[in-house]
Amino acid sequence: MNQEKFLHIIRCFQDINDRNIDSLGKIYDDRAKLTAMITELLGHDFLESVTGKKILLKPNWVKHSSKETDELCLRTNDQWVIAALEVILPQKPISVTIGDAPIQGCLWEKAISPSFIAQIEQLSEKAGIPVGIKDFRRRTFNPASNIPVSERNPISEYVILDIGSNSFLEPISNSGGNFRVNDYDYQQLAKNQRKGVHKYCITRALFDADIVISMPKIKTHQKTGMTGALKNIVGLNGDKDYLPHHRVGGTKQGGDCYPGSNILRRISEIFIDLANKKQGTTYYLLLHRLSYLLWKMSFPKNTHNLGAAWYGNDTTWRMVMDLNKIAIYGKADGSLSNKPQRQLYSLCDGIIGGQGNGPLHPDPFPFGFVSFTNDSALNDLCMTTLMGFHPDKIPLIHTALKLTDIHNVLITLDHKKINTLQDLEPYSIHTTAAPGWDDYLNAN
Repeated sequence: MNQEKFLHIIRCFQDINDRNIDSLGKIYDDRAKLTAMITELLGHDFLESVTGKKILLKPNWVKHSSKETDELCLRTNDQWVIAALEVILPQKPISVTIGDAPIQGCLWEKAISPSFIAQIEQLSEKAGIPVGIKDFRRRTFNPASNIPVSERNPISEYVILDIGSNSFLEPISNSGGNFRVNDYDYQQLAKNQRKGVHKYCITRALFDADIVISMPKIKTHQKTGMTGALKNIVGLNGDKDYLPHHRVGGTKQGGDCYPGSNILRRISEIFIDLANKKQGTTYYLLLHRLSYLLWKMSFPKNTHNLGAAWYGNDTTWRMVMDLNKIAIYGKADGSLSNKPQRQLYSLCDGIIGGQGNGPLHPDPFPFGFVSFTNDSALNDLCMTTLMGFHPDKIPLIHTALKLTDIHNVLITLDHKKINTLQDLEPYSIHTTAAPGWDDYLNAN
């Protein structure tokens, strides 16, 4: 487990004129090029290590497409996942599981296409190795149809870990239920996340795997600034009743949903709390609508959002840090070890990135980089730099870097050693941040 920390980056363009969406987007259709890049990134030693192992691939499958460009920038591209399988399966792993926990309103059958499933089945049959595709969610709810579906997977398929005072959330917790997550009943969340108690509902697929390969899509993010290797781990948690995203109220009221305080916004929050307790009834739609109208009456700016989609969100990054700790140190008996229990790798899809209102409604931008690493913080530090953002302004990355020695690492770009972040800056591209972060991240 004392493996040297590394990050290998490959540039997907040679001529700056090829750094455009049309040229980079065509790479997804070039299977030979994709498999060559992935083989190059993974390297001979890693590929040898997967022989006889159980592999978990964790893409970013956050939501089904709502517009045509989503196929490029919303999720980890299907062809990136398939190409990774083509590289890994010949090494004869015991099995491969591909899974994620999208948002509860994601329509799985639209996000995971029949064509993708068919290609996976063909590769599995050809290699003679079982490859499973798994939806890790325990609960789904489509607000438009107002139909909640609980217990999609039995609780036996999960491990409940209570990390208690070891949680990054502990300093901002109280015993009164101050945490919130969109479209969930906060009273259920309060049972799992409160002062001294910090529980997560983790898929057993994590603990069954010998090697975990996270496969994030590089995007901007409303609540954490950017989403890459660190944030992608959240999809190992199968139930958002365990997953705080913000604290109720404005910053003057001890919350982090919006800056300052505002009576209309606070009443709006009360109505959305009532609505989430009434999901599946006729009251839900009425209460949800009242909450929306009250919020609009407060004349919100980009930093004012019911989901705490702004740079002052001081909750989501802490939850992400907890889950990264669990991914490495968590045990199947529900405890945390003092020693790493598994090596976590990330194989990042940044050929086309997502900018603007990410992670759910991004616009494509020609990022042009893919990467492979065994240190998520190191990866996101470099990806953020290449996006043209200041890493110190993103609490998730700033905090994660305190826990890793970035002076004793190997970073390469096209096989050339990178000694400082300044070496990457000539390749950075202007990236439009999420609305609640734009003025903050793009300020000089």
